[in-house]
Order: sequence, then C-alpha cells, then structure tokens
Amino acid sequence: MLTAVILVGGEGTRLRPLTTRTPKPMLPLVDRPLLAYTFEHLAKHGVGRAVLSCGYLPTQIEAHFGASHEGMEVEYRVEESPLGTAGGIRYGAEGRIDGTFLGMNGDSLRMSDIGGLIAFHRAKQALATLLLTPVDDPSRFGLVRTAADGLVTGFLEKPRPEEIDTNLINAGLYVLEPEVLDLVPPGKPLSIERDVFPRLVEQGRLYGLAQPGYWLDVGTPESYLQAHRDVLDRTADTAVGELLGDDFLSIDPTATVAPGAHIVPPAFIGPGAVIEAGARVGSRTVIGAGAHVGADCVLEDAVIGARVRLGRGTHVHGALVGEDATLGEGCSVRALAVVGPGARIGDANMLDAGLKIGAGAEIAARTLAF
Repeated sequence: MLTAVILVGGEGTRLRPLTTRTPKPMLPLVDRPLLAYTFEHLAKHGVGRAVLSCGYLPTQIEAHFGASHEGMEVEYRVEESPLGTAGGIRYGAEGRIDGTFLGMNGDSLRMSDIGGLIAFHRAKQALATLLLTPVDDPSRFGLVRTAADGLVTGFLEKPRPEEIDTNLINAGLYVLEPEVLDLVPPGKPLSIERDVFPRLVEQGRLYGLAQPGYWLDVGTPESYLQAHRDVLDRTADTAVGELLGDDFLSIDPTATVAPGAHIVPPAFIGPGAVIEAGARVGSRTVIGAGAHVGADCVLEDAVIGARVRLGRGTHVHGALVGEDATLGEGCSVRALAVVGPGARIGDANMLDAGLKIGAGAEIAARTLAF
C-alpha cells in the first residue's frame, strides 16, 4: 500500500488572523478544507494511506476527516514539539512504511502525475525525488539546479538576477526511500530541504522531475485568495468544478437569493446563505454557509466565511472575511484586507491595503474613516 506522510503541523502565522482558531489545512477553500484537495489528488493516484504529522490544533483535523477519507486510511501522529519538515516526515513514517513512500507539505495545491514521478524515481534508483515546478518569477523562490538527466546538482536560495539559471522550484512533494529516514535523528528538529537534501546531492542520489500541471503554495492572504479564484475559474481541476458546472456557478438549494439580487459567475453560494435584494455578488466570489449579505452590498473577488453578516451597502473587493464576523452598513473592505473570525466592525469603516483585523476584535462605527 502506497503511503503519503503529510506535514500539517505548522501554525500558519502568515495567514493570521484566519488561522487564530483554525489550523491552515482546515481553512475552507470554497466548500471544503484546504487539506481535502490534497486527499482528492492522492486518491486519484492510488495512494492507500495518509499519515498526518500534526502539531497545531490537531483535533480539528481528526474530527473532520476521521479514520478514512476518499477511500484512504487516515492516521494521525501529533508532535509534542515542532520537528521541522525532516523530523515531521520521520515521525509520521516510523512504523508505517516498508518501502517507497511519499512525503509532502499539506498546504499546497497540486495537480501532478504521481505515478509518473514514482516511475521516474525508480528508473533513476534515487533515494529521493523532488516534484519540481516552473515559476514565472524565479527571484522570489529558492531554485533547484538539475543536470539533463534530472540529477539535482544544487540549490540556490534568494538568487541575485545574474545568478538565475533555472526557473524550477521545489513543489513540496517527494518520493522517498526508507533509507532517507536514517539521515534524520529521531526527535530532533531538522529541515529536509536544508539538512537532508544537500547530503543526498553529495551522494548523487537526489533527483528532480518537472511536470506540467497546476501548483500553488497557499501560505499568505494573497495566495489563499488566489486559490479560490483558481478553483472557481477551474484553472485548478478539482471536484468543485463539477459542482460549478458549465456556467461556473453553484447556488445551494437551501440558499435564498432575493429577486433583484445579481449573481455574476464564477461564484459559489453555500447552504443557508441569504442574498438580499439589490446585492451584486461576483465574479470570483464565495459566500459561506449561513452567511447573510445585506441589501445593495457589492462583492467581487471576495471570500465571505460561514455565518458572516454584511450590513446594507457594504462593499468587499479582493478581500477575505473570516467566519462569524459582522460588518455594519456602508463598510468597504478591499485590497487584501482580512477580517478575522468573529470580529465585529461598525458602520462606515474602511479596511484597505492589507489591513488585518484580529479574531474577535471590535471596531466602533466610523473608526477607520474614509
């Protein structure tokens, strides 16, 4: 049985306040947790078991997914203290693998050919093989240098423009042999990228394969919003696309859309949501379960969490509103502003330019002036 060890222990600090109460793998992406997309991808490629190496708020993950998901067995191992990527993979794999296995980050979206990656790995008799992905702006990433046959020859962190000779980066999915675990002392925090892979380069046993397909690291408000766009646009081929259909629109049968409200695809309206008259929702907007969008609201390129309440005439454009938050009338939230879960924002406030409002915070009316 092919096993995947998935790292889901991080605190997701760059996504706060959205991760203040929710671990990053459980943040909703359209209508399901981010981690569900990883399970969907693995199940398509015959992975039979997933072992989650957990740390931050692990009980939420186990309570949602239980002992099986997408036909896979799911196990949970909770780190007593952070072990890093190498330590986390070893901790998750111990006693659970007897051959080639996968190690991967649990906070990325990927649409890759896992079977092809494993076949390449075995053909090269590698100890570890990295899934590589090309990027448009290599200066933003650590780069992976390879020979013509895929042998990894080195890594280039924070490259200067004149140093850039490749656009390939580590996509956070690895095919590994059990011998790799021997390079990781038990219980010691280590990075597989910085502490293990360079040693495999010295041995000539680390390979990389670039595959076509979608990849996105979901680690910031900007990339989290982009993930929603890509799922709604069907740039990322997911099961949610089937719900959206040919018109790129899903309105749950239990949602209420008043006459005179205008929905512009692509958009997703969750169960029990209410859209009042005169509201304009879309494009690229997600309305969570039980959310209430007041009359004359305008939402575009927006993620509105479950049970959010938006007062009359409030605008949300290119921004994120966490679950159970309330915004009064005539507010404006835009330009990657983030309203934390449970926050209460009074009338006529403007949130702009990446401003973050903490979970449960209360902002009086007209405090953040136009």
